[in-house]
Amino acid sequence: MNKIKLLGTLLLLSIILFFSSCNDYLEVTLLDQMTREEVFSKRPSTEAYLSHIYSYLPREFEYLDEGSAVPRSDEALFSWYQWVDYLVFNTGSWGPTTSAFNIWKRKYEGINQATIFMNHVDECKEIDAQTRAAMKAEARFLRAYFYFELFRQYGPVYIWGDQDPDEFIKAETIDRHTVDENVTFMVEEFNKVITDPNLPSTIGDMTKWAGRITKGAAMAAKARLLLYAASPLYNGCDLYKGQVKNMYGNYLFPQQQDLNKWNEAAKAAKDVIDLNLYELYENKTETDPFQKAIKSYQGILFDEWNKEIIWGAWARNPAKTEFGSAGQYLYSRCLPPIVCKTAYGGYCPSLKLVDTYPMAESGRYPVDGYDANGNPIVDPKSGYTNVGFTEGYAHPIEKKFGTVKAHNSCVGRDARFYASVLANGFYWINEYSGRKIVTFYTGGTSPFVGNGGDCVKVGYLWRRALNPALNTDAKSWGNVFWPYYRLAEIYLDYAEACNEKPERDEVESLKYINKVRNRAGLNNLEKAYPEVLGDKVLLRKLIQKERMVELAFEGHRYYDVRRWMIGEDEFNSPNYTLNLLATKYDDSWSRTKEVWIGGDRVFEPKHYFFPINQVQLSEMKNITQNYGW
Repeated sequence: MNKIKLLGTLLLLSIILFFSSCNDYLEVTLLDQMTREEVFSKRPSTEAYLSHIYSYLPREFEYLDEGSAVPRSDEALFSWYQWVDYLVFNTGSWGPTTSAFNIWKRKYEGINQATIFMNHVDECKEIDAQTRAAMKAEARFLRAYFYFELFRQYGPVYIWGDQDPDEFIKAETIDRHTVDENVTFMVEEFNKVITDPNLPSTIGDMTKWAGRITKGAAMAAKARLLLYAASPLYNGCDLYKGQVKNMYGNYLFPQQQDLNKWNEAAKAAKDVIDLNLYELYENKTETDPFQKAIKSYQGILFDEWNKEIIWGAWARNPAKTEFGSAGQYLYSRCLPPIVCKTAYGGYCPSLKLVDTYPMAESGRYPVDGYDANGNPIVDPKSGYTNVGFTEGYAHPIEKKFGTVKAHNSCVGRDARFYASVLANGFYWINEYSGRKIVTFYTGGTSPFVGNGGDCVKVGYLWRRALNPALNTDAKSWGNVFWPYYRLAEIYLDYAEACNEKPERDEVESLKYINKVRNRAGLNNLEKAYPEVLGDKVLLRKLIQKERMVELAFEGHRYYDVRRWMIGEDEFNSPNYTLNLLATKYDDSWSRTKEVWIGGDRVFEPKHYFFPINQVQLSEMKNITQNYGW
């Protein structure tokens, strides 16, 4: 074949774009087709073209599709066994012919659309030069962001550069560039955006322009990229030594570690911090410290476009229209069946995530590992217990509804636990249809119904995304707000890089992880763990735990485990749940691997990256396949 479909030129675009509400910026209505010259001759069609490029951003709230990094990680254990694509990835039964989640073609389409826009936007004289320059910077950011999406999923890819797509390029001449070439290109692109004087530092009119690219967004993207580049997977790990050469004779992965990359990652994160444009969200009305901590964490998502958000977006409606609105898609799967209407109950945190939330008083992460039967190995200094019950327990958020008989594993946890997790035996989060206790065992109020059907199969349900103010029983689904970058992530990026860089800065590392912990009502890490002082390995472990809880269900855990190269340890295990086969509440709190039958998690070294799909291998005969595939 003489041309590459994935790099094919899409020069005919529709031009109609409506800006009737804050949700509409990324919704492009295709009515007519125009030539490139016609598109860039008019302001409305030029703006529509840029909006079309934004539409290639991932719908990361769609956990069953573009946001599948969540159920593909160990932070979640969703309920379904059929008609979901993520299971084959968790069981290791996937390969180059697996079509699910193959983003290669679509991301290159977005890359090429951005390049076309950048090369031709100046033809539109109806837009002033300064605005055109800002729009070009937005497209440049988006192009680099799409490259990063490919980079974290497949490893290094082919860098097309600034030339317009060429349908007639010879496929056999294409192969992947190296990690360092990929990183250099993306950093240079982000730097061009950062230094462009025409790009705003902040968005003024959030009702119209929320979600547009700013200087801070580009700096945050650069910081995340450099954190990845410094991490073991991309930085001279043993797995790829002497492996994976491209057709040009270059190893795709660095053959030796460069610790200075941690310095670059630390500086990039600190540069974002030093903008002084962002701050951790903090509730201003609560006087009770624990209630303040809970509402501060909730407010990150519920108080949209707050100052913690560096870049975010209103969620577009799902690609599969039968799923309804973005709100219905996400929230209906966070609702307990029978207790609520239009409730599927499938978005469940894993027991590992539930076990990782710290204890409020000691500040320690309570579980150090698991025995052969899936029972937690408890840190005796944490104050946690996995046995027994507390009668008359009042949930910190729903305490006005009454008291419950709470399992002791759910007592005394940190604020984020209560803001994020609905546990077996707790009240539902609002009382629009009356006050209801939710129990997940067989015969409970939202019962386990066996292998088929919609029901909770872990014993816990994810509640963080769902604002209790929404009356979902009355089909009030609201909007979905998604944070692509927020300041807490940057603080944790910086803490990690400071711990890892050659001239280790423990003081800075602890300072910034403590900012995140303190917002959750926790003590300083060095008070919770006096033994962490001077211990780089322990601090690394605790940073990893903190990232797991603070950034839960935001799409980080899947990639964090990979870049740290701990997949063999974290992603190989049976899937344990509470014993929802039990017919009594007290009996449902033991752990078992008999409830969830979707297969054990399997992780092999080749799973650190997706394989290049057979579709692309057939098009590009000489492209280098990833290790192990």
